Amino acid sequence: MGDHGSGMSIDDTTYRDLGSGIWCIDTGLYRPRHAACYLIRSGDEVAFIDTGTSHTVPRLLALLDELGLTRRQVRYVMPTHIHLDHGGGAGALMAALPEARLVVHPKGARHMTDPEKLRAGALAVYGRREFEAHFGDLVPVPGERVVVAHDGSTFPLGERQLEFLDTPGHANHHGCLWDSETGGFFTGDTFGVGYPDVANGRERLVFAPTTPVAFDPDGWRRSLDRLMSYGPAVMYVTHFGAIHDVKRHGEELRRSIDDHEALALAEEGDGGEGRPERLTAAVRRLLRERARGQGIRLDAAEEEALLGVDIRLNAQGLEVWLARRERAAATAGAR
Repeated sequence: MGDHGSGMSIDDTTYRDLGSGIWCIDTGLYRPRHAACYLIRSGDEVAFIDTGTSHTVPRLLALLDELGLTRRQVRYVMPTHIHLDHGGGAGALMAALPEARLVVHPKGARHMTDPEKLRAGALAVYGRREFEAHFGDLVPVPGERVVVAHDGSTFPLGERQLEFLDTPGHANHHGCLWDSETGGFFTGDTFGVGYPDVANGRERLVFAPTTPVAFDPDGWRRSLDRLMSYGPAVMYVTHFGAIHDVKRHGEELRRSIDDHEALALAEEGDGGEGRPERLTAAVRRLLRERARGQGIRLDAAEEEALLGVDIRLNAQGLEVWLARRERAAATAGAR
């Protein structure tokens, strides 16, 4: 795979034509087939859903060139939420697209126009070296180019309609986009993680990304119910690609939400020394057992390469959730 877009062609594994005017683009984050974003074309109009990081932007522009599309044909840039693997490249991409509007959740809009708090939060999670290596710069988007998407907002794109649904659970600034043409959702992280490289040949290991800082298991289950109520034929997930076995994937995701919640609650009230390490070990054990139950065998090196980042981020997110619950309980008890 080429580095950040150099020397690429549409035959490269960086890009995959999914049909119906949709292209899946490997963002290049961490490893191949870890994180995707999507180009949608309808007639002469184009939208990007999720952007990857600032390092991904040359890949997105290269695909436009390969498809014979101009920068001015891009109507929307639509991050499902503002976590850096989804929206970190939004500002740099918008700077290259003179006619595009950034469509974003109400709770994410201010972080797109002034990304300093987003940068500070990411530095706290990843550390400076990892942040700079994997995510690069965060470029502010001019406020006049930002469109706030509310629940039920629709966005015409050529002959198709994209409908925005507010879908908290993974993040409180998360939205999914329903595509009228394919009968599918672009789900960001709301429909979970299912890496093609962590599978038994037929079925992927599916799990909930409980990354910091707004894990909400009850809200997530409601969001999942809402997505499934549309009877979707396909889910375009960020991690990774198109999911056609929607029913099974949804059931496995719900189970994973429940399992992560349960292992966190087993630590509730014990916020002393060692809890982050215990949560990390518990998440690792959970994913390992789920994988083995599906006949997926990973040695230690493979597990670290394919799941190590997720294990650590999931544990951090559960620690933040527990701390938030404990603060709320202490405040209620003091009244």
